[in-house]
Amino acid sequence: MPINIPDALPAKDILESEKIFAIEDKSAHRQRIRPLKIVILNLMPKKIETETQILRLISKSALQVDIDFMMVKNHVSKNTSQDHLVKFYTYFEKLKNNYYDGMIITGAPVEHLEYEDVDYWSELEEIMEWSKTHVYSTLHICWGAQAGLYYHYGIQKHILPEKVFGIFPEQLVDEYDFLTNGFDEIHYTPHSRHTAIDEEAVKKVKCLSILSKNDEIGSNIIVTKDYRQIFILGHFEYGKETLKDEYFRDLKANKPIHIPFNYFPDDDPEKEPILKWRSHANLLYRNWLNYVYQLTPFEIEEIGKIKEPIGTGSREDHGYAKTFTK
Repeated sequence: MPINIPDALPAKDILESEKIFAIEDKSAHRQRIRPLKIVILNLMPKKIETETQILRLISKSALQVDIDFMMVKNHVSKNTSQDHLVKFYTYFEKLKNNYYDGMIITGAPVEHLEYEDVDYWSELEEIMEWSKTHVYSTLHICWGAQAGLYYHYGIQKHILPEKVFGIFPEQLVDEYDFLTNGFDEIHYTPHSRHTAIDEEAVKKVKCLSILSKNDEIGSNIIVTKDYRQIFILGHFEYGKETLKDEYFRDLKANKPIHIPFNYFPDDDPEKEPILKWRSHANLLYRNWLNYVYQLTPFEIEEIGKIKEPIGTGSREDHGYAKTFTK
């Protein structure tokens, strides 16, 4: 079934050229079914590119999905036009009375900063706390995953001596897990990050499960046992040339960068990269949406009445005391 996106969203033309069926608000409102409601908190600088990548994966589901785009108020985007933001994005304060079947929190290029030094950290804390009572399942990506693990469980990150950059083979820990159902025992995931999480701290949190990992770079997919919180350290949503563009961008800026691992054939940047992760990316998002569809309440406001899921708990339960006030 189609995804329902805002009228005239730039990603629509791109998706249609790829034979992905997307309908606009006017058409969707005539249908007599209950679509899934997904909100995307897009923290990436190039918002149109990230929108397209994520919508491409969501669209592979047979379910109709309504999409809202959320933005934080305490940060001014320099790489996306104000006109686009005004037209398609809504501040959290105007969405916080809504309920959603699912939420996606993207990565952000702020990993060199301490969490509390990020200019929108206080607002992001509020959003992540709100998600526990207003969202059935939240999917966190890359820095968003690190931030979520830190906020909910106090799991720290650390700077790596060398950037994790390339396409890495990940091994399934449990091949029969719901979220990775249908995955091969080895799957590939793009990574582009300067930081890593405290793996030992993850293992000590009883409600967290590691679903896939690489022995050299650590965990890739981490979930709570009820799938209410999902943390993905890599970038399943990346397009074929995303790492290529990043590599040449950093070269041009004279930043320290190595050829992405396992990406260019023969490690030759002049050769076209091979897309090795698309089928698993599609399957991951399809499994997630199917899970949400199966278990989220039909009357979406009922999400707020669900007892606090085992996938969250209090920060104090995990040895990280912090008072949160709305």
